[in-house]
Amino acid sequence: MEEILVLARELIAPRLREWRESGGRVVGYSCVATPREIFDAGGILPYRIRALGKPERDHADAHLSRFNCGFCRACLQLALEGAYGFLDGLVETNGCDHLRGMFENWSGTATPRFFHYLKVPHVVSEESLEFFAEELELLREALSSHFQVDIGDAALAEAVRSANLRREGMRRLFSLREMEHPALKGQEALAVLLLESSLPPGVFDGFLRELLEEVRGREITGYRARLLLAGSATDEPDLVREIEDLGGLVVTDAMCYGTRAFWKLPEVEGEPVHALAEAYLRHLLCPRMFDDYPSRLEFILQAAERARVDGAVLVYNKFCDLHGVENVRLRLDLEERGIPVLVLEKEYGSAADLGRIRTRVQAFLERIAGRRPSGKRSLSAGGV
Repeated sequence: MEEILVLARELIAPRLREWRESGGRVVGYSCVATPREIFDAGGILPYRIRALGKPERDHADAHLSRFNCGFCRACLQLALEGAYGFLDGLVETNGCDHLRGMFENWSGTATPRFFHYLKVPHVVSEESLEFFAEELELLREALSSHFQVDIGDAALAEAVRSANLRREGMRRLFSLREMEHPALKGQEALAVLLLESSLPPGVFDGFLRELLEEVRGREITGYRARLLLAGSATDEPDLVREIEDLGGLVVTDAMCYGTRAFWKLPEVEGEPVHALAEAYLRHLLCPRMFDDYPSRLEFILQAAERARVDGAVLVYNKFCDLHGVENVRLRLDLEERGIPVLVLEKEYGSAADLGRIRTRVQAFLERIAGRRPSGKRSLSAGGV
C-alpha cells in the first residue's frame, strides 16, 4: 500500500513512462463522462488529468481568471510548465465553465498534437442519448483517424468486458472501507483511483489483484468517527490524510475523484457505442446534470447507510458554482435525515488553508465523535 501512496503522487509513474517510451500513446481527459473504453479499444491509454494539490498558479492566472476554480488553474499551470508534455492529445468535455476555460486555454497555448471536444448533454432523454451516441461515434472516428488505429465494434466490446471486470474489482476494494471493521483508509482509496486512471489497464489490474490480497483481514483502528466525503474535483490524498489524522476515517465517498467515477456504471451490454452512451449519461452523478438531483441524493444516502457513517463532509473548491449550490441543498436533506454535515469550502492545494480546515474538522469531530445510530436507520430519499 505504501508503494501505491507514493506512485499516486507522481504525474507520470514508472510503468506509465515505460509505456510511453515503448511507443504507447496517451491522451488526457478530465470528466468522468468520457468513456475510457473507446480509448482502450484502440490501444490508447486514457489518462485522467489531475493537479495533485499544486499550489503555484502564476502562469495559469495570466490566462484564466483567479475567479475560476483553483483545480482547473492548477492543471493549466502544469500544462504551461510542460509537465504534461508526455500526452499525445487531449479530449475536452463541457463538464463546467471552469473546466472548459482550462481546456481552451491549454489548447490555445500549449498546442496539443491531438484535440477533440466531446459534447455531453446536461439532461437525460431519448433525444440527448441519441445525441451523445453520435458524439461518441465522432470521438471514435477522431481517435481512429489521428492515431491510425482500428476501433471496431469487436475491439470495443472486448474493452467493455475488461472495463466491467476492473470496475467490479474496484467496487470490491472500495467496499472494504465500509465494513464494520474497515480495511482501507480514505486516502488509500483515493490513491488507488488516481493510479487506476493513469496506468495501462493490464498493469493496473495486476496492482488491484495484489491490493485485494494485501488488505484481506486488515483492520483500521483508532479513529473517532466514520465519515462520508462528497464534493467536487479533489485529487488531493494529503487533504484526506489531514482529515483522517484528526480522527475522521473516510469510510465512503461520493467524490468526482472517487466512487462517482465507477460505482454505478452498469454492465455494458449490446451495441457498444449506444450502450456506452446509455451507461455513462444515465449514471453521471454530477450536479452538471440539471434534473437529476434525486439520483445524486439517493446515491449518497445509500453510501451513508452501507458505511454506517457518523457524519458527512461536503467539500468543494472555492468558486465551484456547481457544488457550492448543490451542497446547500444536500446539507439540508442530509441533516433532515439525521446525518450531521460539515460544508467545507477550501482553496485548492493551498497549505495556508490547512490551519482553517483542521480547526473546522476538529470542531465537527467534537460534535459527532462517538455518535452511532441506534438500530438500523432508513435513509431513503423517498419522494425527493
